[in-house]
Amino acid sequence: ALESGELSPGGVVTEGSAGSTAISLATVAPAFGCKCHVVIPDDAAIEKSQILEALGATVERVRPVSITHRDHYVNIAKRRALEANELAAKDKKVSQVDGKDRDQMDGCLPNPEKENPGFLSHYNGGFFADQFENLANFRAHYEGTGPEIWEQTDGNVDAFVAAAGTGGTVAGVSTFLQEKSPKIKCFLIDPPGSGLFNKVTRGVMYTKEEAEGRRLKNPFDTITEGIGINRLTKNFMMAKLDGAFQGTDKEAVEMSRFLLKNDGLFLGSSSAMNCVGAVRVAKALGPGHTIVTILCDNGMRHLSKFYDPKYLAQYGLTPTATGLEFMSIK
Repeated sequence: ALESGELSPGGVVTEGSAGSTAISLATVAPAFGCKCHVVIPDDAAIEKSQILEALGATVERVRPVSITHRDHYVNIAKRRALEANELAAKDKKVSQVDGKDRDQMDGCLPNPEKENPGFLSHYNGGFFADQFENLANFRAHYEGTGPEIWEQTDGNVDAFVAAAGTGGTVAGVSTFLQEKSPKIKCFLIDPPGSGLFNKVTRGVMYTKEEAEGRRLKNPFDTITEGIGINRLTKNFMMAKLDGAFQGTDKEAVEMSRFLLKNDGLFLGSSSAMNCVGAVRVAKALGPGHTIVTILCDNGMRHLSKFYDPKYLAQYGLTPTATGLEFMSIK
């Protein structure tokens, strides 16, 4: 964005995110002399907002609504970048007025602070990262994550499985791996409330409303965050998938505790769901296969919900397993 001129030094990168992508942007942006503004659903774990603010980002928490609503968090983030650009353009016009003309025009010049108070007036324009539709997301995993998996396994990989939020990871990795070897099977693991399982297995999002992105994934459909969606993104449409599995919240919770106890891995909800998918694929393929997934978030970002006993108890999700019996493994 900086190289193309879409983002200027001193500008603000805006993004609508359930947390993880935004945290990455907030971490990187200052290194390039930019700021970050994140619009996040207010049902996301509060730790994510706290981390973003600690990184110097401004955070705007909004109520969850359908993507077709103008106030969906992604649409607001896009609008914030446009507003920042409009204010920067007005500031530029004002700065071009010489001192004499400025005095004569006093009171008639636009006042960005007055018209749009808040963070926008302090930045040199804006750029909407657009993680759901920007194919740079797909390319990052096609050029980075996919080759990394291939190299670390010495090409000895039989299957890949992951959940999808934007779809960039599963699309980029699956495309790269299947170009390397058509024998590699790639799968989706989908949480409750998402329509992608139906899309992969039945060819439709199940209902016309879901296909058009009009159905809101209710926050009580699933306690997982950052995965599952009820619309097709440009990134997800690049995926090369051989099938899909559905996971449950109970499986994700139990898997996170199993991995913490047995492997010392403190994982977030999406990583736990990915591991549920890995077990599903392992059971389907049988012994002797190498299956890869992604551990993309840690438990520190999920303390107030996914790791909160009281919150879990409200939805009957208190972990009770002593092994992997919740996956029908003795």
